[in-house]
Parts: sequence; C-alpha cells; structure tokens
Amino acid sequence: MISDQTILNASILIVDDQSSNVLLLEEMLRDAGYTSIVSTTDPYAVADLYRSNHYDLVLLDLQMPGMDGFQVMEELKKIETAAYLPVLVITAQPDHKLRALAAGAKDFISKPLDLIEVQTRIHNMLEVRLLYKKLKAYNQTLEQMVQERTAELRKSEARFRRLTELSSDWYWEQDEQGNFTKVYGPVQDMLGIPFDSVLCDVRDAHPVRWDETEQAVLTANIAARRPFLDLVCSRVNADGGHQFFQVSGEPMFDGIGRFTGFRGVGRDVTNLIHDITHPLPTSSR
Repeated sequence: MISDQTILNASILIVDDQSSNVLLLEEMLRDAGYTSIVSTTDPYAVADLYRSNHYDLVLLDLQMPGMDGFQVMEELKKIETAAYLPVLVITAQPDHKLRALAAGAKDFISKPLDLIEVQTRIHNMLEVRLLYKKLKAYNQTLEQMVQERTAELRKSEARFRRLTELSSDWYWEQDEQGNFTKVYGPVQDMLGIPFDSVLCDVRDAHPVRWDETEQAVLTANIAARRPFLDLVCSRVNADGGHQFFQVSGEPMFDGIGRFTGFRGVGRDVTNLIHDITHPLPTSSR
C-alpha cells in the first residue's frame, strides 16, 4: 500500500493559462498537505518540464490559447510511450470529458472547482500512479534478480562441468528414454558409444563382451531410477584385453517431480584395478 505521506510528497504539475486558476489550485493543494507543486501558464513548456521531471500528476486545463490540453497530451504521450500517463484534466465543457479520456487522460475535474471533488480525485489518482510506479520498480528489480541468478547458474554449471572433467574421464546425461543428450569427455572414444545410444545396450552394439551381471545391476538401477555410486562395469575387448570402468549416476527430476533422465560421471579404472590385483613384488634384503 501507499502511505498518505508518500501521496502528499508526490510531484504535481499544474498547467493552466489563467494565473488565477493556478493560484487557486496551488492553495487548495497546499491546504490539503501536498508539498511538491510546480505550475506553468505556458502549455508549450509542459513537454520539456515533464521530460525533465516525470511528475506523478499533471493537472491540465483543456481550453488554452495557441496549444490546448488535447495537443499537450499528444506531446506527453510521445514521452510516455509505454507507460502510465498521469493526466487529470480540468474542463467546464461536458462534451470534452469523454474526448479527454479517449485522448489518454485518466480522470477529469469539472469547473467550477469543488474542493472535496478536487482533493478526492487527486488523492485517488496519485495513489494509483504511485502503485503503478512501485509495481514497475518491483518488476525491474525482479528482472534484474532473474538475470543475475541466471548468470550465477551458468557460472555454477561451468564450474561443475569443469570439476567433473577434472575428477572423472567423462560426464553424461540421458533423457527419460535413455538417449544420451550430453556427453563431456572421451566417452565415445573409450566406449565407442554413439551419442544417441542407450548406456545399458552398448554390449549389443559393439564387438566387445560386457560382464552381464554387472550390466544387469546397472540396467536395474537405471530402470528403477535409483542413484548408484562407483559401480564397476568390466568388458573384454575384441583383442582379448580387459577394461574396467567406474560409473556413478543419479536420476533427474523437473520442478514438479517428473523424471527427466539420468546424469553421471565415469572413469577408466583399468590401471587402478590392475595395480591392486597385480601388485609389484617387493625387493628382499
């Protein structure tokens, strides 16, 4: 909500070619407690004044020589091209009211001026105007926060990707059908897996023999959407050599809990397992 004091501190521009009308409106506004009041009797000066100050309210007389209130509004609309035009027109002509609203004015005050009507319409219009500005500022702040958060997420993703590259041989992601959507690292060279293949089907697609028991465990984890850590998969290559791979993965879900696929990391641990199973002999003294 907008406080009464904030409304009373709002900036107001009075535009009327009659000095007596300007003085009357200024006195009425000051008596009501408004503190920021500017006035002009020159309609040609309104656009420059508004462009420099963007008043919260413009009290605009419609009947002025040389440049009437309708022409003034046309100039103001060139400045506020996509925003709220805070114009409250003053007129003694009943047929001008609808025309003024159609031209962009938000409300009108009838002449002769009635103190209660003037104060009520000004207060109500300023409240709407300030709420509009508050909402606009909030949206701008929210947009900036979203941009900053997006930039942070991109940096975080880049750091995560780099860390996975340093700590593992590859990083992979699959969609809900099991198709590879992202692969970072030499996984294709190491496993010969096409980018659109399914991890648990590689044994059928290439001239190598995977350990069926290990593959069954891997397949079961993926099918059940269970995370798995440091799962070892081994294979016998076409040349008879053995390779061992350590794979970790977890299911992915969207914001409403819908399964979207798997992601994980892997590395070739053939040398590590070889060193464990075939330790170097110790020298005897």
